[in-house]
Amino acid sequence: MSEEINNTEVVSEVKSEEGKKPFRRNDKGGKGFKKRAPREKSLYEDRVVKINRVTKTVKGGRRLRFSALVVIGDGKGKVGFATSKSKEVPDAIKKAKGRAEKTLFTVPFVGANTFPHTVIGHFGATRVFLRPAPDGSGIIAGGPVRAVLELAGVKNIYSKVYGARTAINVVRATIDGINQLKTKEMVNALRFGDRVVEPEEE
Repeated sequence: MSEEINNTEVVSEVKSEEGKKPFRRNDKGGKGFKKRAPREKSLYEDRVVKINRVTKTVKGGRRLRFSALVVIGDGKGKVGFATSKSKEVPDAIKKAKGRAEKTLFTVPFVGANTFPHTVIGHFGATRVFLRPAPDGSGIIAGGPVRAVLELAGVKNIYSKVYGARTAINVVRATIDGINQLKTKEMVNALRFGDRVVEPEEE
């Protein structure tokens, strides 16, 4: 009857003969390397709307950098945007995200996640028309306007862009239109303040 050979003993003997020290595993099963801490997941979704190459003429020639326009939002009524410049595209996007988090504001919703009334946002030569739509219509928009509305959490809306189509101006005009929105409660608060309004008797 043949004797059984233990593979681990054979390997250890070969390594000892060659003068090599076997590596030691740590308690977690790794080879002595520390595991990186899990990266914290951001609460906001981001979308890069536009990346431009910008140059600055200096004494030694032209200095090339990249400009990034980023829109962020949580899809539940908060949205913001920012631009930033850097020598590398990833750095410009990262800086823009950090700045956008400081510009977040709340969007007033009614009904099926739509706007309470029709508005027209203005910025420069750009005008953005926004009109509430019934449930099931979806977001009828494109480009920068769609990015802002989707990240804000709008589900049903009609939109149209008039005038200049520069990305940053379209985003700013959309934000201007959103800032004009007022719900029924907001209008009553402005009109009557803290005073309780009683219904009129017939």
